[in-house]
Amino acid sequence: MSSPIHLPEAIERIVHRFQRLSDPKQRYEQLILYGKKLAAFPDELKTPENKVQGCVSQVFVVANLDDNDRIVFAGDSDALISKGFLGLLALCMSGLTQKEIEMLSPDFIKETGLVASLTPSRANGFYNVFKKMQQQAIAIELPNIR
Repeated sequence: MSSPIHLPEAIERIVHRFQRLSDPKQRYEQLILYGKKLAAFPDELKTPENKVQGCVSQVFVVANLDDNDRIVFAGDSDALISKGFLGLLALCMSGLTQKEIEMLSPDFIKETGLVASLTPSRANGFYNVFKKMQQQAIAIELPNIR
């Protein structure tokens, strides 16, 4: 059953891309590709405040505002699957407003078919990365526009 909430276009595209892949191995390869697309992440940002809690691997993420007050994400992980989730989520959520990110549900991942082939700890890792990105986006002080 599809959710009644309209998903941002980037998420819709990614969901459709994964839905076209019937083989779980292909889905993993696609996920890992998203991780490889992440820009280099500076070591000085690998701090406790930027660390995703509840992940077996080391995952770091930061949220910033672009010139249009849209959220952009950067991050890194020492594990391919976690880095893939980070890359996928950064692609899905970068360019959205704070409000859009606040309203976003991580349940779209079920529509990709990825969850079916994930171990419970990896599925949990995905949700932890999503929640950290959401918290960081919401915590950004928006400039007052008058």
